[in-house]
Amino acid sequence: MKVYAVTDVGMKRSMNQDSFLCHEEPLGILPNCFIIADGMGGHNAGDYASRYVIDSVASSFRSTKKRTKIQAIEEAVRVANEGIVRKGSEMKELEGMGTTFVMVTIDEDDTVLAANIGDSRLYLVSDNKIRQISMDHSLVAEMVRKGEINKEGARYHPQKNVVLRAISTREVVSPDFYEFKVKPGDYCLLCSDGLSDMLDEVEMLKVINEYEDVSDISERMITLANENGGKDNITLILIKIE
Repeated sequence: MKVYAVTDVGMKRSMNQDSFLCHEEPLGILPNCFIIADGMGGHNAGDYASRYVIDSVASSFRSTKKRTKIQAIEEAVRVANEGIVRKGSEMKELEGMGTTFVMVTIDEDDTVLAANIGDSRLYLVSDNKIRQISMDHSLVAEMVRKGEINKEGARYHPQKNVVLRAISTREVVSPDFYEFKVKPGDYCLLCSDGLSDMLDEVEMLKVINEYEDVSDISERMITLANENGGKDNITLILIKIE
């Protein structure tokens, strides 16, 4: 596979509170590990939360004795979440911080195991079609699922960034899991909402079809997201299956 990861502060923010891990080699029992965390919180708390969770999860994967990948991910997220709760209680300036979390690991047989908390997303591009694999844990996503608004309305809703589940100081949460097969020519796209809020799925697929190299695709998506407003930090990891 070919992989490219990039992050950008965007056009409106002074600080980048996104963090990512792009680890193509084995990490504990995982054959590889790709994670995006989008931090939330005042001052530097969001930056601290996203980086802390990335570092904690990676450390847990290296040392875990769990026998299955799902168990390892559940344990790593729990340990990171408990650490965030503890740090928030110890340091007043970190109180209320949190972060989203989306990750994938891909086996040699092209089986993808993914997990997410919050509204950072995983897309699959296959057979010239793009679809969101992960489920947003957000207020507007819940409204869409209940039929209160449509998908287009959700994109422009004033409360679109209200996250209902995150790795935060409030409680310890568990991720949702997804498992699916990929084939040569498919793409897995992980991104923070700084990308998905600025580019819709049609625009994403258009860029993928216009460029061959994963780096060119990724950098073009960053450019377009900024041209469309760049209202938040923008982070993506693009994986092409070969």
